[in-house]
Amino acid sequence: AFAVSVVSEGAEDETELSVLQKSEKSRTISKIGRDLKGIVFVIQSQSNSFHSKRAEDLKRDILKQAVDLGKELPTVLLIHQIDRHEGAWTILPLMRDFSVTYGRNSSWIFFCEEDTRIQVTKLLEILRRFDKSKEWFLGKALYDEESTIIHHYAFAENPTVFKFPDFAAGWVLSIPLVNKLAKKLKSEPLKSDFTIDLKHEIALYIWQKGEGPHLTPVPEFCTDDVNLYKADHCATTFSNFLPLCGEPVNKEDVFVAVKTCRKFHGDRIPVVKQTWEGEAALIEYYSDYADISIPTIDLGVPNTDRGHCGKTFAILERFLNHTSPRTPWLVVVDDDTLISIFRLRKLLSCYDPTEPVFLGERYGYGLGTGGYSYITGGGGMVFSRAAVQKLLASKCRCYSMDAPDDMVLGMCFSGLGIPITHSPLFHQARPMDYPKDYLSHQIPVSFHKHWNIDPVKVYFTWLAPNTEESRNGKKVGYNREDL
Repeated sequence: AFAVSVVSEGAEDETELSVLQKSEKSRTISKIGRDLKGIVFVIQSQSNSFHSKRAEDLKRDILKQAVDLGKELPTVLLIHQIDRHEGAWTILPLMRDFSVTYGRNSSWIFFCEEDTRIQVTKLLEILRRFDKSKEWFLGKALYDEESTIIHHYAFAENPTVFKFPDFAAGWVLSIPLVNKLAKKLKSEPLKSDFTIDLKHEIALYIWQKGEGPHLTPVPEFCTDDVNLYKADHCATTFSNFLPLCGEPVNKEDVFVAVKTCRKFHGDRIPVVKQTWEGEAALIEYYSDYADISIPTIDLGVPNTDRGHCGKTFAILERFLNHTSPRTPWLVVVDDDTLISIFRLRKLLSCYDPTEPVFLGERYGYGLGTGGYSYITGGGGMVFSRAAVQKLLASKCRCYSMDAPDDMVLGMCFSGLGIPITHSPLFHQARPMDYPKDYLSHQIPVSFHKHWNIDPVKVYFTWLAPNTEESRNGKKVGYNREDL
């Protein structure tokens, strides 16, 4: 009887413990649910079919994690579906909408790219460390080693002191800061004509010449590959180096047009021939002078000191009328662009050439005030044949022969309702013009400019096919730190 009594009492203790544990677990789940409801997830998505699918996949993953944690589902927004602003991708024009819609019932707005991977429970743990009633700007900090034109020389004397977020790791604004930005934007509209380096420009706007918060670095916001052991502590990781969606497109599917002029035949064209020309099956050099030794083709368009709109539109006409209709892709580059056609062929496996695709590094002009986005020319402009057909079938043309070709193209495609498709793997500047951490989770497709560098060395260090193994930090007989 005594033994039975002991067992019975033990069973009751276990039952009480189990009830307590379940109750505690229920309270925890309820709290997680409330905390999760307080986060608005904003995916920096794009309308191109490849990118929108990736963004939808991430949205589903976030919502699935939420379902597993409790009943309260967070709000998940896709930037490209917020169509009230042409410049929605620049984020700041959306602050007033965010404030009106979420300013009362939410605590945080979490921004990320389509390839950011999120551990929702870890993200919640991190956000609990910060007082949601205060102004917070959180993320993984990047900084410039030296000032370059893309960063507007805001901190030219000591650029390392100014931190800005790596979008790939995710970044966060508290609602009090969103409300403050919305109020400021109402009274003082955005003044900058150009959007060039968004992550830096957003941080600069939030900082407000010292009156607003600096970026607070969060070590758990990571850009490590999700599969690396050292990513265990991370709330966010970044899954993508260079997309590959099947077999790379064939060499013969990519036609490369190099813009040059007589004064650069002797110094720039030899660099192209020593580096990436051999990767291209179809390549032509367009100049203001027919030089049989290269050879170059004179399109009958005089060279201009600035914008090359006339020349570029002549190239588009030639591609459409004098190349095989079975060639789906056109790449237009400057003679001082360093590009990996090998990697570009992999990237293009993700895009449908029957869609009008205009791909490269995206800039903006006059966004928020009726402007447009455009692909900056130096990093390379990639067109599907369908995009060229739609463009040339329209009435949109250069307003002058020396107009900036990339901006005119952006204006034309915007008018046609054809979206600009951004890839961070194209670069308007040199490798040393970017933070090392920013390039560490990329396998870049292009860089631009020969200024104060050995362009051949830069190509073989960063872009040549045999540097592919450099992802995950393996050495392959070169050292990027030397550049």
